[in-house]
Amino acid sequence: MPDLPSLDSFEITAAELDALLKENPEAVRLIDCREDDEFGICKIEGAELLPLSSFAEKGGPALLKDESKPVVIYCHHGMRSLNATMWLKQRGRKDVWSLAGGIDWWSQDIDPEVPRY
Repeated sequence: MPDLPSLDSFEITAAELDALLKENPEAVRLIDCREDDEFGICKIEGAELLPLSSFAEKGGPALLKDESKPVVIYCHHGMRSLNATMWLKQRGRKDVWSLAGGIDWWSQDIDPEVPRY
């Protein structure tokens, strides 16, 4: 199985995530921290929506409690997901990474069927 990035790292590349998901689609918990309207435009297969606008109240605490799988968070370009990743790491979650470049880079580098906006 492909390796996850170091626990000290904050990001995972699209290529690293793609390799993980191809090997085992259940390898990580994939979280989309964009808003509902963005999620309606496009998403990475298997992702669950936990918008950053309500992350600290709703999604984040649940991710702190459930450590059954490593977590990869993505957004449009990677900034919101990096904020969510830092929020979790500051609260003790180690196995969490932000998708570098977000779904935009995913669309460009991995799956051109995912619409860009």
